[in-house]
Amino acid sequence: MGCGSELPPERYDWRRMQLVRVITNFLRLPADRRSLIIEATASLALASAALALLPFRRAIRLGSVSLGKESAGNAERVVSAVETVSRRLPWRNVCIHKGIAAQRMLRRRGFDAVLHYGISNDREGGRLAAHVWVSLDGSPVIGGEEASAYTPVGAFP
Repeated sequence: MGCGSELPPERYDWRRMQLVRVITNFLRLPADRRSLIIEATASLALASAALALLPFRRAIRLGSVSLGKESAGNAERVVSAVETVSRRLPWRNVCIHKGIAAQRMLRRRGFDAVLHYGISNDREGGRLAAHVWVSLDGSPVIGGEEASAYTPVGAFP
């Protein structure tokens, strides 16, 4: 036997079939959707690494890239790609990761996306809670469902 790292044959086959299914589904997507998925994966990985390695003030500004020349593409498709990829990556992606990735992708396409950072005082637990959301023209596009429960303390264009 080895050092116990081998998978039982039935589990190995299941994982292999699952991987083949994911790859097959990805390859069936239109080329523009595939490129959005790849960019969202890279943006989420970059946001995750930045938040782990950089001071917060520098990491939170990662999405504040220069605006692209003109609004190119569909903002909903960008947000959808970030949400889809964040659920499938093997590491945890919370609102701040998704917010930075979405803001970065939207701004590169010419959308004036603003990342908002808010806090809320948990009355029952006495703990401070934080949340990040991204807005376009004042309307939240990602993370907005919970935004009303938080007091904005910072906005990063």
